[in-house]
Amino acid sequence: MAQPAIVAESLTYRYGNLLAVDHISFTVERGEILGFLGPNGAGKSTTVKILTGQLRPLSGRAILLGIDVARCPKQVHSRIGVCFEQPNLYEELSGVDNLHLFARLFNIRDVDIAGLLQRVGLDGRGNDLVGHYSKGMKQRLMIARALVNRPDILFLDEPTEGLDPTSAEAIRRIIREEQERGATVFLTTHDMYEADRLCNRVAFINSGRIVALDTPHNLK
Repeated sequence: MAQPAIVAESLTYRYGNLLAVDHISFTVERGEILGFLGPNGAGKSTTVKILTGQLRPLSGRAILLGIDVARCPKQVHSRIGVCFEQPNLYEELSGVDNLHLFARLFNIRDVDIAGLLQRVGLDGRGNDLVGHYSKGMKQRLMIARALVNRPDILFLDEPTEGLDPTSAEAIRRIIREEQERGATVFLTTHDMYEADRLCNRVAFINSGRIVALDTPHNLK
């Protein structure tokens, strides 16, 4: 049996006296879409930061694609894509330049920028300054940026939050396409309806602990 894409082993993290992540353990199989749900302050963002190497756990291990994230973060970063809820693009640059810059960070020379822009519905707008983009356009550009390195694991934080129906459906389509390609998707959301439409399994986190993990059908 293939090794899981993500293995969380008793992950723990504390902000001062606040135990934000409390010894949580779970696995995500390769090619699976896992929804990670919970209210604000439940520990979702902290868990994602641990899994993506932005925070080092106080105890436990995060293993992605067989690699310990805390020990070998660069090896992991080259194989994952991350899209945050809040835009963190260079607004004084064009969409094309944003993608070229990110590709250079990965030392990727043969990236199909035009293909990525077309895939997210931004063909014809790539030379516009990102500062002139709508929220939905920025969100789609961030999705394109997360796909530059053809990641094995894609971390998406509320990717359709606040978007118009057309933009939201375009992003859902891309998520399904990435799964069909073989990528694993870790989808952070607070919307059970969204998770029900996209996810193979759903994990609920509350007060830093996993309180339920099952298929959407079984949870309902």
